[in-house]
Amino acid sequence: MLNHIMIGSNDIERSKTFYNAVLGVLGAGEPMAHVNDTGQTRLFYNANGDTFSISEPINGEPALPSNGSTIGFLCDSLEQVTKLHDVAVANGGTSIEDPPGPREGSMGVMNLCYFTDPDGHKICGIHRPG
Repeated sequence: MLNHIMIGSNDIERSKTFYNAVLGVLGAGEPMAHVNDTGQTRLFYNANGDTFSISEPINGEPALPSNGSTIGFLCDSLEQVTKLHDVAVANGGTSIEDPPGPREGSMGVMNLCYFTDPDGHKICGIHRPG
């Protein structure tokens, strides 16, 4: 259903450093960088057919996190959920909500972590045990 997700950044180099480390946990390599015709840099991370991108805002306004939004990245295990969280925090992210671990919900038990990136975007690592 989704082709890609793009978020804004106020410091594209800081975001690149952060997401290189965080998305490296999930197997994403270096992003493809593109500068558009009006000079904004965009970074495109590709893994498993999915694209996550970061852009300097085209309208020149500050990038703001969307209140009520969460971007969830699939993980292969509780250990990967925990590593995603720990790498994010070690690279400038902020841990939020409960510590990484299993959570009981309406869809059964899921392993989750939550953190914000340096621009304040809320990120989730999620693993659904088989």
